Amino acid sequence: MLSIGILLFACIFFYFVGYRFYAGKLDSELIQPDGAKPTPAVKQNDGVDFVPSKPLVLFGHNFASIAGAGPVIGPIIAMHHFGWAITLVWILLGNVFIGAVHDYLTLMVSVRNRGSSIADIAESTMGFRAKAIFAIFLVLAMLLVIAVFGVVAAKTLIAQPEMVFPTFAIIPVSMVLGWCIYKKSFNLQLISLIAVLTVILNIYIGFQIPIPLPETGIMGFSPLIFWFVILMIYAGIASILPVQTLLQPRDYLSTYILFGSMTLAILGIIWVGPELNTPPFRGVMSEVQGPIWPMLFVLVACGAVSGFHSLVAGGTTSKQLENEIQGKSISYGGMLTEGVVAVVTVLLVGGGLYWAVPQDSGIDMNQLGFRETLQSGGWILAFGNGFGNIVHQMLPFLSFTFASMIAVLALNTFVLTTLDTAVRITRFLIQETLGEKAPVFKNKFIVTATVIFIAYLIGATDGWQKIWPIFGATNQLIAAMALFVVATWLMSVKKPTQYVLYPAIFMVITTIGALGWQAYSFLTAPKPNLFLGVTSLALIGLAMFVGNEGMQALKGRRAVRISTPEIPSRAE
Repeated sequence: MLSIGILLFACIFFYFVGYRFYAGKLDSELIQPDGAKPTPAVKQNDGVDFVPSKPLVLFGHNFASIAGAGPVIGPIIAMHHFGWAITLVWILLGNVFIGAVHDYLTLMVSVRNRGSSIADIAESTMGFRAKAIFAIFLVLAMLLVIAVFGVVAAKTLIAQPEMVFPTFAIIPVSMVLGWCIYKKSFNLQLISLIAVLTVILNIYIGFQIPIPLPETGIMGFSPLIFWFVILMIYAGIASILPVQTLLQPRDYLSTYILFGSMTLAILGIIWVGPELNTPPFRGVMSEVQGPIWPMLFVLVACGAVSGFHSLVAGGTTSKQLENEIQGKSISYGGMLTEGVVAVVTVLLVGGGLYWAVPQDSGIDMNQLGFRETLQSGGWILAFGNGFGNIVHQMLPFLSFTFASMIAVLALNTFVLTTLDTAVRITRFLIQETLGEKAPVFKNKFIVTATVIFIAYLIGATDGWQKIWPIFGATNQLIAAMALFVVATWLMSVKKPTQYVLYPAIFMVITTIGALGWQAYSFLTAPKPNLFLGVTSLALIGLAMFVGNEGMQALKGRRAVRISTPEIPSRAE
């Protein structure tokens, strides 16, 4: 019954404390959305990147892009090292008072600045130095995300060949859905139902006809590299197509997949009422991860607060928002929904898997052991098996294997969503930063090909493994940067800054703490890792630089230029 109580409390807290109360304060005191004011999607409509979107479709895109695998990875790792109770506390408080605030305000600041990225806005609020360093840092982080998510998705396709068909079949289904919505104006509810049923059929086909690759490889590539190359090609093509052709309908449809799987999970938790088998609290120090502060706060990013979300907000969502009034439900509401996914993940894995073998149970711990599945298959297997166990108990006719496959397919679909969205956002960042100085970087085909090639080199050579251990702190540093940019923008338009300034300071201090601990760990290990140790120290310097630039701007010691040239609407 404890799991049911936690689930109900989390939903009530997110809705009433978060959406109704705190988001309402942000609207009334800071944003004051104006439904009559043309948004960049309307005023700068180019039919490719700036395209007004239906609210439900844009919610799907934004949610699918920010979610990815984040709200699953972080909570599982954090509860493994620190326990489920403290993990849930950070998810609830961090989401409502930092993460959702970060997402909503970065979206609306971008909307008020012609759909510019948060890095571009940093130049007008914190100066060119801040923008230049921020932009370089963001591009490097995004290249790492593209490479890692491509590798993760490729490994999943190898581990579960039943997912190959439904994973790729969703692409043509989404394109037909987009054509029906935007070209033929079909009824959204009806065509959505048909598309969802088609996806379910594709899952069944995939289960019946798995597509494994020979261990010897194909076309001279190993299975991993073959799928990785296919995914890179897909991400590149998808990122240059008009958003209404694939990105919007695919993300919208992906949301139904996640909502469907989460509905099964929530019903399973309510029906089964599983006991939480993992420890609620494992102490203030983990032998592997380090002290609970600051490491918990960088392990759990998506679900609580994630800097990557600011890139989605200012990269794609702000360019598709049709009406300012819709921003709160799409962005603040989207982050709260991700918080629900993180909470459900904790309950699924904590209740569906076992920390120790129950007496006289005969349970196979290789399949249902928390630590055993983490060790053998990582967080993907832990999530899939926890989901499969609970859903199978609720619906015995649904096999454990099939139920697990549903969970992993939903996860993989969102990984692909994040993949091509990240490529598109990286292109925007490079075009904004270098396009005026070097016209070649205005060409979206050249920039996209360059991004894909570099990401391929990082992923195919396993270079990402050298930097990935500090990515969590890097991601939270991006969040701190974005919050400082929003704070300086609010100051420039004479609005209160405390809603973002205090979270920004907390995130900078936490990031410095995490990087400091990691630098110490890397440099004092029996086999010191000089690369990661020095990189961590360099990032500490960057964090201090960003904090100083933000505070100087807030004190009025930096020239703040908030005016941005108006771009005439297409009607003008």
